[in-house]
Amino acid sequence: MFAAERRHAILELVRTNGTIALRDIAAQVGTSEVTVRRDLRLLEEQGLLDRRRGGAAVLGALSHEPTYSQKSHTASLEKRAIADLAASLVSDGDAVVLGAGTTTEELARRLLGRRDLTVVTNSMLVGATLARAAHVEVVMTGGALRGSTFALVGSAAEQSLAGLRVSKAFLSGNGLTAERGLSTPNMAAASMDRAIAAAAQEVVVLADHTKLGTDTMFQTVPADEISVLVTDDRADPDLRDELRAEGVDVRVAPVLDEG
Repeated sequence: MFAAERRHAILELVRTNGTIALRDIAAQVGTSEVTVRRDLRLLEEQGLLDRRRGGAAVLGALSHEPTYSQKSHTASLEKRAIADLAASLVSDGDAVVLGAGTTTEELARRLLGRRDLTVVTNSMLVGATLARAAHVEVVMTGGALRGSTFALVGSAAEQSLAGLRVSKAFLSGNGLTAERGLSTPNMAAASMDRAIAAAAQEVVVLADHTKLGTDTMFQTVPADEISVLVTDDRADPDLRDELRAEGVDVRVAPVLDEG
């Protein structure tokens, strides 16, 4: 692949994913990470993308939110591995909250066999997944539906959580850094996630490697209020250590390639 073709391919990857890790770019364009770093530097100088630690993002990534379809096709193997590990944190008889997101939806699929489990959620997709579980009680929040994420948000959704107390809240998001914690580009989603976090004794963040080191516009949960992070083994070790230094219990899910 010629350099110009490679850089065009990199731009397309960034535009499709919103944010993408350096190692994923290198794997998909078939070159070294050193070459990708050089290409990213040039593309940033040309004003075509924003470089991020360990990867790249579309211009204006602080306020950019990928569609649900884009999210569902990003790091799918990693999300499944994260969901497998996160499911071990849920026991029969628990009461938990699952926020909206493709990774929390994966987690919901792994809870179908639990007994005497209560799941509160603002995600239409999580609710639909668990609706067929014989021994799981599903409690949906009220609120206005965000069609782009199939999530219920707004004051009615937040008020439905008032007075609620559960053992764990499982949240995803669009970015996670040691400096600002979990974040999302949408104000309504951020406000709802803050309400979910406030209802739980422990906040568990499910974030694949593409989200670590990424910062977006609205903070939802500061790093020092995150009890557990479940990520995948492709996450930058330095970023994992930074979060551990903030008191986060970082658990790493091994990713097995399909084939």
